[in-house]
Amino acid sequence: MQRPRRFRPFGGADRPMERPTPSLALGLFPRARKTETEGAVETMKLIAIASQKGGSGKTTLAAHLAVEAENVGAGPVMLIDADPQRTLAQWWEDRSAGGTFVPGLLKRTGKALGETEFNLLADMESMREFGANFVIVDTPPGLSTEIQEAVRYADLVIIPVRPSPHDLRASAATVALARTFGKDVIFVLNGATVRTRICADAILALAQHGPVAPVIVHQRVVFAGAMIDGGTAMEVQAHSKASGEIASLWRFLSDRMEGKVELALRRVS
Repeated sequence: MQRPRRFRPFGGADRPMERPTPSLALGLFPRARKTETEGAVETMKLIAIASQKGGSGKTTLAAHLAVEAENVGAGPVMLIDADPQRTLAQWWEDRSAGGTFVPGLLKRTGKALGETEFNLLADMESMREFGANFVIVDTPPGLSTEIQEAVRYADLVIIPVRPSPHDLRASAATVALARTFGKDVIFVLNGATVRTRICADAILALAQHGPVAPVIVHQRVVFAGAMIDGGTAMEVQAHSKASGEIASLWRFLSDRMEGKVELALRRVS
């Protein structure tokens, strides 16, 4: 029997930010959650979606995870677009033009974050005062100051990887950066083709360097198509496989951030 192929291991114009307003469609309101026992605001979690390689699907994943988190009542969720290309900011502008302001997008002097000086600590403090429960940072490709700050202050680093040898090797630098700061890393196999051998090979290779999310996000037209007008797959095709993948992925990530690793695995098994 032929041995399995294996990839080689890694060698508002004057306001500080736009405050999200209630979404009647989702029934969500921008308020900080309180713990049942102490009545205190829960600790804000920062998620960095990072990859040295462009085209790994960081922006699409950031938008979809943020909307899913709001859908299940984990908000308020705030987005930071740290990529100078402003793809996530443009998606949010298209979304808000349609009257949907959830999740929120951090802005400064009428510009998206990618157009102004990056100061993540100050931004985090602003969002903590606002009452955000989750902050999701969409980082640019490479190893810029933006990605280094995002990884440094992140509670969780998500590395989306497409199943190809080049993408796997390109993830090495991001993994090394996360390890420098002692950060928890989760690989997410993204843009995968359904039922292909290369996906299994990619999972085996990635697992040598860190935990791999047990949910594969497949290549589906609805992901890109929905984002054209500021939407997501969950809003365009609520009962689709794409929506199910994002829902399962968010449940896993949320449980893991709460330390419920075994529960996270059972929920997606």
